Amino acid sequence: MSLVEIQTRIAAAEAAHDRPKGQVKLIAVSKVQPNARVEQVLEQGQRVFGENRVQEAAGKWPDFRKRFDAIDLHLLGPLQTNKARQAVELFDVIHSLDRPKLATALARLAQETGRCPDLFIQINTGKEMQKAGIMPEDADAFIASCSAMDLPVRGVMCIPPVDETPALHFALLAKIAHRNGLSGLSMGMSADFEMAIGFGATHVRVGSAIFGARSVPK
Repeated sequence: MSLVEIQTRIAAAEAAHDRPKGQVKLIAVSKVQPNARVEQVLEQGQRVFGENRVQEAAGKWPDFRKRFDAIDLHLLGPLQTNKARQAVELFDVIHSLDRPKLATALARLAQETGRCPDLFIQINTGKEMQKAGIMPEDADAFIASCSAMDLPVRGVMCIPPVDETPALHFALLAKIAHRNGLSGLSMGMSADFEMAIGFGATHVRVGSAIFGARSVPK
């Protein structure tokens, strides 16, 4: 698989579901990838990337930003409150707003610095105890509280359980977004992004299909 193949498949899925061409943003998930491999993808013209950890991104992207323009960097993994300041400085979009304490910290930083990345609220659509995210029944109230803090909430995000069909989770996320007037839907990964586009995804997160299997440090 290659970047061009993924882009072609996204365009085909957009057309198949009567979505405007270019409406779906491809986030190349570069976590745990060697810098040389990320650079190859940058050189192919990709500018939207996703990272899971603030610390890893901080060691990689400031240098890339000096050499490549218009990089759009997304935080996909959990964000510790004590890393919020660094995340606000580094990322353009945060997809993992998942608790009131983090919302309060981001609102305080926005007041202090005058800057806040666009935000997606992570919804735990599978109600998995080991997974972060707002429970679906609490989503409306949490979205309202974030709006009351003037946080720039652009959409919602989910990671479906690995042993369930993702379609049910994509449909639930789309329903939550629609009833709260949010246009952003961050859902769909390497194995199911075309299905997610059919349910209205605006951001798909693709790693292994672009970069190959990750080599996790021992």
